[in-house]
Amino acid sequence: MSEAKQGVKKPRGRARLIEGRCIACGGRCESACPVDAVEMTGGGEPEIIASKCIGCVKCVKVCPAQALEVVFTEEERRILEELARHGGTDAEEADPEARALAEKLAAYRGVWVFVEQTEGEPARVSWELMGKGRELADTLGVPLSAVVVGSHVEELCYHSFCYGADQAYLVDEPVFRHYRTEAYLKAVCRLIDGYKPEIVLMGATGLGRDLAGAVATVVRTGLTADCTGLGIDDRRNLMQTRPAFGGNIMATIMCDKFRPQMATVRPHVMPLPERIEGRSGPVIRVTSGVMEDDILTKVLAVVSDRNQDHVDVAGAEFIVSGGRGMMGKENFVLLQELADELGGVVGASRSAVDAGWMPHERQVGQTGKTVRPKIYIACGISGAIQHLVGMQDSDLIIAVNRDPEAPIFEVAHLGIVGDLFEVVPALTERLRSLKQKAPETAICING
Repeated sequence: MSEAKQGVKKPRGRARLIEGRCIACGGRCESACPVDAVEMTGGGEPEIIASKCIGCVKCVKVCPAQALEVVFTEEERRILEELARHGGTDAEEADPEARALAEKLAAYRGVWVFVEQTEGEPARVSWELMGKGRELADTLGVPLSAVVVGSHVEELCYHSFCYGADQAYLVDEPVFRHYRTEAYLKAVCRLIDGYKPEIVLMGATGLGRDLAGAVATVVRTGLTADCTGLGIDDRRNLMQTRPAFGGNIMATIMCDKFRPQMATVRPHVMPLPERIEGRSGPVIRVTSGVMEDDILTKVLAVVSDRNQDHVDVAGAEFIVSGGRGMMGKENFVLLQELADELGGVVGASRSAVDAGWMPHERQVGQTGKTVRPKIYIACGISGAIQHLVGMQDSDLIIAVNRDPEAPIFEVAHLGIVGDLFEVVPALTERLRSLKQKAPETAICING
């Protein structure tokens, strides 16, 4: 390659607003710009000052509506084409910052799934994440590792292999018998510092949210919470999709300059992978160096908050949910009767919970539980996006609503336009009739 070519630097272009895309989010692009090249108009849209823009693409990356793009002049496009013909080596040689970043990121390899457990009992979401982690690892061509921390929990490593893990990192010491943020934080950070994974996945449970946020802060990386979708782009970045702006849009977030890339996912968002007995792999035992005397928090007693009245909506196979259309707390007895015939539970939309008709533990949706039942019956629920993100992956969705234009019908497999106070009792009575005629009748879902 000629000496003249070696001095060519890759053009960075300039940012430009895509007409009609801006949602006036509040000036994220303006805040992200390091050179004050973005000014907001009276209508809340960004105005790019071309003379100041350096093409750093920070505004493009933070835009939740993908309303900004980078454009190049004819001369810049010609240079890009020339560099592409030579494999892009000129840009890397001329941009030591990009080369240093590439070298730093290359040191991190592998996909990790943190296996959450309570007194040795694994959380189902860990196995759900193992299935998604397997897909990501295969795409990247790297091993999938389970991270198991606790006391007398080695057996979970072997369960992890059955759900797809290639290997397992085990920290098994008495100090980890009960979850305490400080102890688990030190153990996980020690593992990350020593083995450098490029992706770390945790369940968006109370424990997972607490630990993931603490770990991301200590290792100085990004964390995307409550993801509904995960994928890999052509530069090995983890594409993390989650609802934004109250669930009105879906944003894809990437952490392209820091590692590991961390994400949490709610239970029942990802499908449970098939368990394959007989799979095995190496167990890498790691000593944490954490001493009991170093941990300020002490567990004096464990009191379970579960009682006979507790209902696990997230784990139910049949759910009958009610919304604002139920008109009052006393009318939920109709849904309970139908749920009893199905062998299921009663759920609720946020509006029903906010009205005090049902407890928060029954709420389905973005700010409640994410569910994947075999049958989900939505009664008097309009279908706001915040509710849909929590139940749209159900095997069969049946909607009952007076309004034929209700958004719930867009995701429902079966829709009934009518008065729920007539439809629900009729369904209940029909099920009772079928059971009396054939007690062995089972509810089946084809496909």
